[in-house]
Amino acid sequence: MHLAAAAPPPEPTCQLCERQVQHVSRHHLVPREEGGRYGPTVDLCQPCHSTVHLLLTNKELARQYHSVEALRSAGELQKYLHWIKRSRVERISNRRRRR
Repeated sequence: MHLAAAAPPPEPTCQLCERQVQHVSRHHLVPREEGGRYGPTVDLCQPCHSTVHLLLTNKELARQYHSVEALRSAGELQKYLHWIKRSRVERISNRRRRR
């Protein structure tokens, strides 16, 4: 009896840029520092997660951008989202600005 090889699990999908990627991390829609420790989370690829925190403050995330739809419509992210959706990049090195 032959055992069929199990199909590899599908690659995870970033809930912001909607690309299939190798790895995702959990993003708190309301940052933990703003009271969102036990709130909803979404899976984001590393480039999206880093860029969200680079371009938006925790206060902005908590007050204005506490859903994926709101993040997708953020003016600060439009140029980035247009670029990343056409890109195959898995890692990005952008440092958080001090505020």
